[in-house]
Amino acid sequence: MSSKYRKKPVVVEAFQLGYHWPQDECNEWFHNAVTNGVITTYNMGKFHNPNEKPFIEIHTLEGVMRGDHGDYIIKGVQGEIYPIKEDIFQKTYDKVID
Repeated sequence: MSSKYRKKPVVVEAFQLGYHWPQDECNEWFHNAVTNGVITTYNMGKFHNPNEKPFIEIHTLEGVMRGDHGDYIIKGVQGEIYPIKEDIFQKTYDKVID
């Protein structure tokens, strides 16, 4: 017989990936991950190609994960960075008001 479980509330840092990088919403952790080669950016910044959408690749323990324009980029409770699609993010997370 299985039991039901509720996910523990956890606060994470996140921002939505857009055309311009760096963004005001980006925290130091994102910049550090790019500098350290954990994240590779494509078609971002002021010289982006307007005909191509930006994306990033995040090197994780599970392999390379792709974050596309509109995805949320999350820094988890153990410092892990990963992308999540906007619809899943909206269903899973509520904004924390300080």
